[in-house]
Amino acid sequence: MWESETESVRGREYGNGVLSSNKHGVKTDGFELRGQSWYVATDIPSDLLVQVGDVNFHLHKYPMLSRSGKVNRLIYESNNPDLNKIALEDLPGGPEAFELAAKFCYGIAVDLTAGNISGLRCAAEYLEMTEDLDEGNLIFKTEAFLSYVVLSSWRDSILVLKSCEKLSPWAENLQIVRRCSESIAWKACANPKGIKWAYTGKPSKVSSPKWNDLKDSSPSRSQPVPPDWWFEDVSILRTDHFVRVITAIKVKGMRFELIGASIMHYAAKWLPGLIKDGQGQGPADDMSTSTNSNSSGGTGSSSWKGGLHMIVAGTKDDTPSIQAKDQRMIIESLISIIPPQKDSVSCSFLLRLLRMANMLKVAPALVTELEKRVGMQFEQATLADLLIPSYNKSETMYDVDLVQRLLEHFLVQEQTESSSPSRPPFSDKHMYEGTQRSNNPNAKMRVARLVDSYLTEVSRDRNLSLTKFQVLAEALPESARTCDDGLYRAIDSYLKAHPTLSEHERKRLCRVMDCQKLSIDACMHAAQNERLPLRIVVQVLFSEQVKISNALANSTLKDPAETQYQPLIPNHKTLLEATPLSFQEGWAAAKKDINTLKFELESVKAKYLELQNDMENLQRQFEKMSKQKQTSAWTSGWKKLSKLTKMTAVENHDIGPQISTAAEQTRKTPRRWRNSIS
Repeated sequence: MWESETESVRGREYGNGVLSSNKHGVKTDGFELRGQSWYVATDIPSDLLVQVGDVNFHLHKYPMLSRSGKVNRLIYESNNPDLNKIALEDLPGGPEAFELAAKFCYGIAVDLTAGNISGLRCAAEYLEMTEDLDEGNLIFKTEAFLSYVVLSSWRDSILVLKSCEKLSPWAENLQIVRRCSESIAWKACANPKGIKWAYTGKPSKVSSPKWNDLKDSSPSRSQPVPPDWWFEDVSILRTDHFVRVITAIKVKGMRFELIGASIMHYAAKWLPGLIKDGQGQGPADDMSTSTNSNSSGGTGSSSWKGGLHMIVAGTKDDTPSIQAKDQRMIIESLISIIPPQKDSVSCSFLLRLLRMANMLKVAPALVTELEKRVGMQFEQATLADLLIPSYNKSETMYDVDLVQRLLEHFLVQEQTESSSPSRPPFSDKHMYEGTQRSNNPNAKMRVARLVDSYLTEVSRDRNLSLTKFQVLAEALPESARTCDDGLYRAIDSYLKAHPTLSEHERKRLCRVMDCQKLSIDACMHAAQNERLPLRIVVQVLFSEQVKISNALANSTLKDPAETQYQPLIPNHKTLLEATPLSFQEGWAAAKKDINTLKFELESVKAKYLELQNDMENLQRQFEKMSKQKQTSAWTSGWKKLSKLTKMTAVENHDIGPQISTAAEQTRKTPRRWRNSIS
């Protein structure tokens, strides 16, 4: 823990931080520790044994009874005047605090520091060391030291608040936590130019200096105090005390950007893995280690490497469930104190916090609140932060439903801002939101590009259903996308990862894309993409032909402004000389591209016509083959005979008289053959 700040008690009253009682009944030179027992260094034998935990105190009744009402009641209410043994198991502060209180009862000087004042104050309250028993008793003197010494010092206020972690609920009931939180809040909200006390500041990324080196590093005139000078000192507090300090700072009216930055700094220190590599804080300085070890009664031996070592009481063998429980508590506490203003914390921080909240099963109400906060500034998100794994029993690798909800919150927020009437701002929140309403179209375009990139990434998951893909792609209005290249890339990736889709499902998938919003490169790729349905390819070719024809038509039309100033340009040479060289080169390149595209389009059209003719020929052949299969062998034979008769009839008609002569000869010949036989 931090060393006691001697500057807070040097040159002040209250015996320079030393308590002593002039009234004591036993003359002693001090206390002696023998094993686990304390003995008073005096010749008078002990007549009272007090057990505090595992430590025994061999004392005398008179000094203790004259100062402590608690000891008085325990002895006299027992109806045993000879009682010489009492146990104080629940004494706040433990044996260390009781040792100081016992020394005070014997009149031995007690050195008050920021490290022991809170425990001693709670022990004095427990022992009922009030002014009714003796003037200037321990409660009065510890309360005076707290009010006039501790609360006027920055470091002492933090040290005392840190030491109150093991004194609940006594420190809370005695208002020590509240008063220290208020003192820290007032000093944190002070003008940095007027700060004269020493502070820690942000730790160096190269090496973490020790607290002894920073102890006397008070602000100098040459180095201005940064606005975030108090972040590191406050970040050593336990979560509930940090929440109390931030709440008090909010009441004092500090800027919400600084409050959000302090919350991010605290989260980077206590939630390992929340901040990306290279963006988060490095290991905390040895101040945190010494704070932890001193509060545990040990000595600092290693630097802090993240985790919950300052919150989870125990050894390194603590189960992961205990650490997860404390991390859940930290996340829930931080969500509850994030300022409501937009951009108080970054969207990337909110998404990483949401990732851990889902992993640790944070309360659903707080998760919903966090999702709404992300929706307020969803246009600032990045693809890496959106790729949140699905921690529930979902089939998909990434939590697509979560992104769908974030997008819905964003659209609701945009609709609310656009529908709300313009009025003078009444708060910082309204003021900031009012300045953002003019940027809604740009915000939607950024979100559209983000969603397209997300769809491209998650489309590789074979378990992603077509319905989820389609719903997320169609969630944004059509005006959000000026170009559908990103959406086409996501569709192509989905088709590649899901080759078993039917023709109907592929057509349904491609309906989310507008072919008229594709760029030239995307159209050329789509025209040769075998995974797309043929109907979509035809639409792409048609839309591209319309684009090129419109571009050619626009290039041939003359601007009225040009016709108005045409007499000022006598010839083409003067026009070229008056035009900048960059414009000439750009126009030449544009004309070349247009001619190239025309040639490519004509070739694609020719290929399309060839494919269409081939398809028609194939259809004819198929029809012929199907008809031949339907006819029988008898019908085909009769058709052949009918064709032969038709051919002979035509030949007879063409030859004329020759046919009749040949017929006569044929008639006569058989007759002669028959006569010869007879």
